[in-house]
Amino acid sequence: MLDRTRASERAVIVCLDFGDSDYAENTEEIVRLAHSACVAVVTMLKGRRQRPDASTFAGKGKAEELARLVRENLATLVIFNHDLSPAQHRNLELRVGCRVIDRTSLILDIFAQRARSHEGKLQVELAQLDHLATRLVRGWTHLERQKGGIGLRGPGETQLETDRRLLARRVRVLRNKLAAFERQRMTRRRGRSRGNVLSVSLVGYTNAGKSTLFNRLTHGDSYAADQLFATLDTTSRRSGMAGKRTIVLSDTVGFIRALPHALVAAFRATLEETVQADLLLHVVDASSPVRDSQIAEVNKVLADIGADKVRQIIVYNKIDLAGLSPGVERDACGKIRAIRVSATTGAGIDELRALYDEFQCATGPVTSLEVA
Repeated sequence: MLDRTRASERAVIVCLDFGDSDYAENTEEIVRLAHSACVAVVTMLKGRRQRPDASTFAGKGKAEELARLVRENLATLVIFNHDLSPAQHRNLELRVGCRVIDRTSLILDIFAQRARSHEGKLQVELAQLDHLATRLVRGWTHLERQKGGIGLRGPGETQLETDRRLLARRVRVLRNKLAAFERQRMTRRRGRSRGNVLSVSLVGYTNAGKSTLFNRLTHGDSYAADQLFATLDTTSRRSGMAGKRTIVLSDTVGFIRALPHALVAAFRATLEETVQADLLLHVVDASSPVRDSQIAEVNKVLADIGADKVRQIIVYNKIDLAGLSPGVERDACGKIRAIRVSATTGAGIDELRALYDEFQCATGPVTSLEVA
């Protein structure tokens, strides 16, 4: 296997078209992910296929073309906008002569760079180890030989068996530490319940402007930037009053298409804030041409974590970029289904604050919300 500890900055991106309708948007998104990981994209390899090749995913011809692009552009990294099997991963590295990562590995790396809190770092490490476990079992055949070791291996234990055991031990430690954080979070939730608190959570696709909106509503200073996964750690702050109830607003990690299952599992405890919320503000980038599919992806993750029954309202953000005016949209029954705001300029924020009183006693399943 190749050395995986070297820093890489020059990358060739591979994005193959398998007939998906959103191929162009997916291609743009993988470039933005690479930039978020501080990687310089030197060129991109595209192509059409009926199905992935079992050996190299891209096929023999494309693998040779990829190796040529790596040499010509002095690339040190190849990024596939797809998930690779351990065997495909190993075969590609041998053919192109540099490190190869897939979409899941890239997202995990971004999360590792951005985690700031102790809990966030533990969650990312757990997700990385879950992802690494499949590589130990199926991809690391060079570790199957027996090796001597002092204080680590039992009689006849192979290096691979030792790595599995040490990895499993670390996973147990991480799960126990995260369980302790979850108990602390449950204690805080019970305190909010006794204190007559209205819990509101911001959810949405990554880079929809959740942190900027959070800062605008709470006068906070959470990190916000025009990049994917700018912030990972859930932050909760007082945001005002709704009648006699104190409003606590929570900013959560952004979602993305095909969010790795390991990340969803690792961040499940943190995302419990959305399950326990009284109201979800689903922040949508109004200027995005694919906002419909982004809304669907967020709702898919919410259903996966059991938050699809929480009352939800769409917040169309970035109306200053979309050329829209602030306002409230209601359905035929007079219920609010969406609101248009700009977290950057402050347009529509007063109308959004006024919604708290209307929704403070909202219960029942989420209503069907359609894009304006």
